[in-house]
Amino acid sequence: MIRLNPSSAQPQPQTTVFSILFAISIVHLLNDAIQSVVPAMFPIMHESLKLTFAQIGWIAFTLNITASVLQPLIGLYTDAKPKPYILPIGVLFSLLGIIVLAYAGSFVQVLAAVTLLGIGSSVLHPESSRVAHMAAGARKGLAQSIFQVGGNVGQALAPILTALIFVPLGQFGLIWFTLVAGAAVVVQLFVARWYRGRLVYRIGKNAVRKSAASPLPRRIVAYSIAILVMLLFSKFVYVASMTGFYAFYLIEHFQLSTERAQLFVFALLVAGIVGTFLGGPLADRFGRRNMIWFSILGTAPFSLLLPYANMFWSVILCICIGFILLSGFSVIIVYAQELLPGKVGTVAGLFFGLAFGLGGIGSAVLGTLADATSITFVIRLSAFLPLIGLLAAFLPTDRTLQLHDTTVKHGDASEAASAKA
Repeated sequence: MIRLNPSSAQPQPQTTVFSILFAISIVHLLNDAIQSVVPAMFPIMHESLKLTFAQIGWIAFTLNITASVLQPLIGLYTDAKPKPYILPIGVLFSLLGIIVLAYAGSFVQVLAAVTLLGIGSSVLHPESSRVAHMAAGARKGLAQSIFQVGGNVGQALAPILTALIFVPLGQFGLIWFTLVAGAAVVVQLFVARWYRGRLVYRIGKNAVRKSAASPLPRRIVAYSIAILVMLLFSKFVYVASMTGFYAFYLIEHFQLSTERAQLFVFALLVAGIVGTFLGGPLADRFGRRNMIWFSILGTAPFSLLLPYANMFWSVILCICIGFILLSGFSVIIVYAQELLPGKVGTVAGLFFGLAFGLGGIGSAVLGTLADATSITFVIRLSAFLPLIGLLAAFLPTDRTLQLHDTTVKHGDASEAASAKA
């Protein structure tokens, strides 16, 4: 059981506050389980609400685009004016979305429900990432990994929850998730109290870091962010190809049942959970740029072999791909936050938003391509995406970031002023 004591004396800046990290990881798990159950429910809603495939596509688009667009905006706003209690408010939006979805009797009502869920997710990711940054101490990679692994577990649980709960109970079975959201609200209240106390602590200690070094030139920051976006593109479009279309490839090539084919995808996701958890500590040990490079380019040998492997080696390759590919996302976020000091929420919102958006766009494009060609062509073409990881060689080294690391003074000052208010 996690014990949180927000009223206790605040820890020193280099102390890693594991109770807070595990708390936000659990909320991330609950949030992403709710988010991932929505597409898993599509076959049920297709029957119960007589939805067309086009309407289902619009539901998925609305869920993804709401989260994608709002997250960087919320991150930008809270960088200027930190609002600790926006955390439980965000979960309340998710709670309302669950209730609307459980009772939804039309396409429009489903769209309203997933919009509410998207708003809740948009608040959670940038602000919880900020909390992870604050609670990390000197272990930024580990902190983001702990936060991110909760989301990965939630995504992996969605197929199991659907099979055990929603298939027997139908659409109204979603109402049980109100208990999950309620628990998340309680946890977020504790986290918000700690968050607010941390801001007050920073006022008391006058904790604005100063550095004699000048920031990185804007040109270097701009092309580095552009490279990171390209790496996210390769990562999440490839993930979309695997989670959305690889099962169809297995059914076609090995005549597997749908249930057995999904086990290959499940193996990839479970390996990704382990990779996500270990990615941060490995980056703290071996360097963030090295870990980013490894997590994308290191996937390429396995992805290129996968379309030509037999069933046994396909499982092994899926495990290797999941572990390596998903080990780098939390590291990319920390690296980007160091490129843009003082913009923790903006960076987290932007990159989580891109993850949602690129995954959704990638699925649509790959689906269209599969209709025009074949599933085999899509899987073989997608296998080349990790080669984009070569671009990581052009990122500034960790040493360069450390030499030029500086905190934007007015960013911390605005946090202090907001907390005092």
